[in-house]
Amino acid sequence: MINRRKWTVLTATASFATAIFCIATHATLHATSHRTSHAIASSGGRAAGASGYHVSKTIPVGGEGFWDYIAVDSEARRVYVSHGTHVVVLDADTQAVVGDIPDTQGVHGIAIASDAGRGFVSNGRANNITMFDLKTLKTLGTIPAGTNPDAIIFDAATKRVFAMNGRSGDITAINAADGKVAGTIPVGGKLEFAAADGKGALYVNVEDKSELVHIDAGKLTVLHRWPLAPCTEPSGLAIDTKTRRLFVGCDNKMMAIVNADTGKIVTTVPTGEGTDANGFDPATSFAFSSNGEGTLTVVHEDSADKFTVVENVPTKKSARTMALDLKTHNIFLPAADFDPPPAGEKRPKMKPDSFVVLMLTR
Repeated sequence: MINRRKWTVLTATASFATAIFCIATHATLHATSHRTSHAIASSGGRAAGASGYHVSKTIPVGGEGFWDYIAVDSEARRVYVSHGTHVVVLDADTQAVVGDIPDTQGVHGIAIASDAGRGFVSNGRANNITMFDLKTLKTLGTIPAGTNPDAIIFDAATKRVFAMNGRSGDITAINAADGKVAGTIPVGGKLEFAAADGKGALYVNVEDKSELVHIDAGKLTVLHRWPLAPCTEPSGLAIDTKTRRLFVGCDNKMMAIVNADTGKIVTTVPTGEGTDANGFDPATSFAFSSNGEGTLTVVHEDSADKFTVVENVPTKKSARTMALDLKTHNIFLPAADFDPPPAGEKRPKMKPDSFVVLMLTR
């Protein structure tokens, strides 16, 4: 979700954060150089660090409007980028613009239901969901949701799409096959991102309550409410379905790793500032936190109970959301350049046509 306070803080602390980050990055790379020489690669003079990840390409998108989430359809090789009132579609391999989904007012997220051949876009201003054809990208209709549908995901176990309604504090469940509303789950609070375990369980962050809610995706009922302290204002969420570990992105510069069965916090690890999305790659056992300060925190899952911060990869200030391509292991992060807020306003102003998508490769 676009958080005005986070944008303001990140803009006001740009110079300070950049200086501190450079010092920290230098120290980290120096300490680990003996074991990372094999991973050195460069793009525009930038060397890969311990994880191998580095910015390999900056994809110009341009246009006006803020953004929120980004999604990758690894099978169909498409990248869906939210952009204010529409969704820009890129080819995941060539990075060329291959389509556009119009009239998605206040778009937040995109969910892919490959089996049904349909995609779903949450439209925060319109309070509805756009359903589109995955092959043609043509809009098939709109579906009513709660107030300000934000994060949206597809659950393979129930074949349903779940839209987290940020202001009404409930979840709209939609049958992916026909686009009909299956029901509404009252949760309460400011709902953020969600994750599904593939077995019929759904997990949702509640930002203003700093809790994680465990939901039965089939019965559409709340099973548990788990406190996340010391994590505050959770937003991003990802899951390792094998080890049953959840990766929660917290506003207080940490990632909380949670047992998906008990709700217990296994451990916490430090991340950068302004995180708004998380990811997990089962092939590499890397968990990620995209941070608006201009870093991507890479954490390695050594075991189900041990996690090591590998490094903070330099990205671009404002690159706070991310999507992982499970086929290539590439990571995509939207970002833009900003001018200081106009007089009397708190939110920074995006520079015209500065919107880009960064591609990180290993």
